[in-house]
Amino acid sequence: MDYSLAALKLLCVQLKSARETQSQSAMTLAGILFQRAWLQGIVVSAPSSNGDGRFLLDDGTGIIELSLSREFGNREWKTGMYVMVVGGYFVRSDDLPLIKVHKIVDLSPFPDREAMWYLEVMEAFKLFYQPLVEE
Repeated sequence: MDYSLAALKLLCVQLKSARETQSQSAMTLAGILFQRAWLQGIVVSAPSSNGDGRFLLDDGTGIIELSLSREFGNREWKTGMYVMVVGGYFVRSDDLPLIKVHKIVDLSPFPDREAMWYLEVMEAFKLFYQPLVEE
């Protein structure tokens, strides 16, 4: 994982436009290289304690599957939680896109976070991503 590449603040709908690059193990979105995505959304499906089920996140624009490492297994993730995730983004042709989670935080106790997230993504696009696209 190349940590010199930023984790882009994105919505699931924007990830549909991301493409794999030929020369690097990275993705490109409108000319911006990235390997990690930063998303926030509601857990719509959480794995059971015996490991069954898929972990799905809905950000209001689409659904993405999350893959958690064992270090996150100590926490019980429940349907309806509002969470922030950062992790490696992977496109799968036969299934939902996947985020291999490096960081996950329960933001449910902060009800304003969901409304603010859309503004944060728009601001990041205007300040950081859009100028690169226009060059």
